[in-house]
Amino acid sequence: MPDTSVEAELRRGSAGHSGGTVRSDCRVTVEPATSGGVLLEIKSRVAAYYGDSIRQTLLAIANSFGVSDAKISIEDEGALPFTIAARVEAALRLAGYLGHEWLPDTTHRLLATTKDRMRRSRLYLPGSEPKYFVNAALHAPDALILDLEDSVHPDDKFASRLLVRNALRAIDFGPCERMVRINQFPTALDDLDAIVSQRPDLILIPKVEHAYKVQEIDRHITGLEQQHRIEQTIFLMPIIESALGIENAFAIATASERIVALTIGLEDYTADLGVPKSKAGDESLFARLRLVNAARAAGLQAIDSVYGDVGDLDGLRTWGERSRSLGFEGMGCVHPSQIEVIHRAFSPTTAEIEKATKIVAAFNEANAQGRSVVSIGSKMIDPPVVQRALQIVKRASALGLPAGEGKQS
Repeated sequence: MPDTSVEAELRRGSAGHSGGTVRSDCRVTVEPATSGGVLLEIKSRVAAYYGDSIRQTLLAIANSFGVSDAKISIEDEGALPFTIAARVEAALRLAGYLGHEWLPDTTHRLLATTKDRMRRSRLYLPGSEPKYFVNAALHAPDALILDLEDSVHPDDKFASRLLVRNALRAIDFGPCERMVRINQFPTALDDLDAIVSQRPDLILIPKVEHAYKVQEIDRHITGLEQQHRIEQTIFLMPIIESALGIENAFAIATASERIVALTIGLEDYTADLGVPKSKAGDESLFARLRLVNAARAAGLQAIDSVYGDVGDLDGLRTWGERSRSLGFEGMGCVHPSQIEVIHRAFSPTTAEIEKATKIVAAFNEANAQGRSVVSIGSKMIDPPVVQRALQIVKRASALGLPAGEGKQS
């Protein structure tokens, strides 16, 4: 039903993007009227094939929202049905119409994630750009982030929330973990209201400085899970992006049972320090080590920031290998070309796997013979060395890398 206030009746709603450089999106405009019925104006690159389907979708959603008199215009650049539905719903709501969510059909099976799953790479996808969504899983990152925060213009926040909601429902992201980065308070709660019903695997919380903010997010998600009868656990990954956040890292890490990892945002962190972000990263070394220590103390994964220079893959490799040596288990990426480099950087080398395999074999042999002392040749192996070797073997196994098949050292 429409909002009957005079202001709402005269308000014009518009959502989406169109134009020569736009792909897989559309722009929908709703102009409420006092008479004349529902008039449709459709301009589409694919009108010859899908014009009737687009028309039926516009009329169905307009009817659902109780639209009796209005002009609805669409400039379509090859948008898929889930995008068209999100853009039409957003435009109607911005024009003052009230109605239930218009959800596309579910076309995929959700894959359950786990707390300790591998998170070497997570690829950011701007939540306002559906052209990046559909084929993102083909790049095979460990996770995909549908971003509602920094990559979305303030004017697009509302419409992007509905677009991400529909994408979570309609797109098969394959084995990739489905993450959403929400906005800061109070917009964060509106984001959660829209997307939690579609069961994202993990929520990234930006710019966290205090534990109570994480707890507030946790409580809100719990309420929504109960409302929508969601049985799976929706995990959390706080992003620490300030000096104060780093000082409170352990309190943040232990703020909720939902937290599986901590990560750091170095652009905002270095801006908070008032220093430039360098390739070597000396200015953020303390913060990154503090975050790793807090994460490990809380039994969580430590995930590094993104490497912003997309064209510098050698620099990315160096950063990633250094990051792994500091204790991080993965990092973010802003372009698909970075994924393979990151995966190799966070994989054990051939030499590491072979050495670890020998240590584990010696440990198993000593246990079988009832010996408490483990040795290889003349060298005694301490328990922490055995534990580290077991972790390397476990990681290599998860990657499908038996001894001799890791990356070259």
